[in-house]
Amino acid sequence: MRLKRVLIAAAAAAGLQMTPVHASELHIGFTLDPLTLDPANHRSRETESVLRTMYNGLVAHGPNMELVPELAESWKWIDPQTMEVKLRSGVKFHSGATMTADDVVYSFTRLLKPGAIGGKTSPRKGLLGPVTDVVKVDEHTVRFVLSAPWPVLPAMLTFQEVVNKDFTEKTGADGMATHEDGTGPYTMTQWRRGDSLVLQRFPGYFGGAPAIPSAGKACAERVIIKIIPENASRVAALLSGDVDIINELPAHDIRTVEANPNTRVAAVNGTRTFFVALNNNRPPFNDVRVRQAANHALNRKLIIDKLLNGRAVALNGVMSPAAFGFNAKLPEYAYDVKQARALLAAAGHPNGIDVTLDADGPQKDTAEAIASLLTQAGIRTKVAVGEGSQVRAKWANGGKREGDMWITSWGNGSLDPTDIFEPTLMTGGRGNSAGYSSKQVDTLLAEGGRETDTAKRAAFYEQAQSIVHADAPWIFLWLPQDLYGTSAKLTGWKPAASGWLNLRDACVH
Repeated sequence: MRLKRVLIAAAAAAGLQMTPVHASELHIGFTLDPLTLDPANHRSRETESVLRTMYNGLVAHGPNMELVPELAESWKWIDPQTMEVKLRSGVKFHSGATMTADDVVYSFTRLLKPGAIGGKTSPRKGLLGPVTDVVKVDEHTVRFVLSAPWPVLPAMLTFQEVVNKDFTEKTGADGMATHEDGTGPYTMTQWRRGDSLVLQRFPGYFGGAPAIPSAGKACAERVIIKIIPENASRVAALLSGDVDIINELPAHDIRTVEANPNTRVAAVNGTRTFFVALNNNRPPFNDVRVRQAANHALNRKLIIDKLLNGRAVALNGVMSPAAFGFNAKLPEYAYDVKQARALLAAAGHPNGIDVTLDADGPQKDTAEAIASLLTQAGIRTKVAVGEGSQVRAKWANGGKREGDMWITSWGNGSLDPTDIFEPTLMTGGRGNSAGYSSKQVDTLLAEGGRETDTAKRAAFYEQAQSIVHADAPWIFLWLPQDLYGTSAKLTGWKPAASGWLNLRDACVH
């Protein structure tokens, strides 16, 4: 702010005119630049968060992560393998074109069809499970056709946005990476890669999901999303008043932000499960007793209190307490060094074991705290910090998987087990870094994925959680809150568990 005043004063002294800062301009300090502006060509939570300021989906999340119609008016199952969606009428793209069923069919065909994005297949195709086709019934009705029952489809539709068919075909795959024609509350006017995005309020916005108060046009006339990857720089920008919202507020900066009269801390229970993947396919963690020992060796409450400032919930399994089918009866792996050593001895390691914990840079401090606690229980742990992509490649399913342990996480934005349980713990799952395999769990997950009776479906997942808890393929860690810093002048905005920015109602006064 001081720099801004100096520049204005200097310009006035030089007889120059400067464009004034708009009274309803909103500034965001955000961690990562979007990978692309093409909604069909990424698998990045941060990219989707930015894109949701410009695009909408058929279904959205309400304030409590409930499913609400957005571009859809309603949906219903015609049979277990056919879902019909009624579309909202009068929705305009930023170009002024009216959204129709043809745009919806095209958007999903582009996601499903191999090679549809400039010869490449959408990396989001897997998020549509057994959906094989989307067909037009009339101008305001489409049907999703599935190869098998998949009751989670409405929740998974929250991850897909609708594009303008004519605009996309004209612009092409390369053009879609840098241009947009969405239906969202803001339209992009400028994107300086690695620096910022400038968004302008879309006057023709249909208002968004009616179930989310207060549906209507966006409040701020202009939004500037400033890309600030460094935590310290992002926090400094908030404290100085240069930005009104920052994401990924570090827990150790909470007190500083709270102590500043001009800033606030905003938090929401996240949807990302953190865990230490244990290599189930080789010694020493191919023995369930050693895996259980590792769970008893960890004082999760201590780490949550000291490193996360108390802003996390300890977990005893894979799923968030807010997720469908969560098993609240799972026993706790209590912190018990004596029990951990006894389990190690029973597994043939009376003198303990020596292992290495892999971590990327952001997890270094947490990994070192975990290593210290494990070492005290006889699991002598060395931390190996590597670049994120290299560590992920080392632990990728199908790779050599030569490590002992890896601290990682998996998001569950749908809050349905399909979105986290299947990829991380089903045999051969794309995120099954531990190499865990249980025929019984595989069967339960398959049954749960296609069961349409809600109670029966929940029971399948609850049983699967009990088996996984006993098998301990991971060291179960925690579900942290998503932390944001905001200006005290900000109104109308709350963080969303989905991770979306949801800027429609945000204002600075």
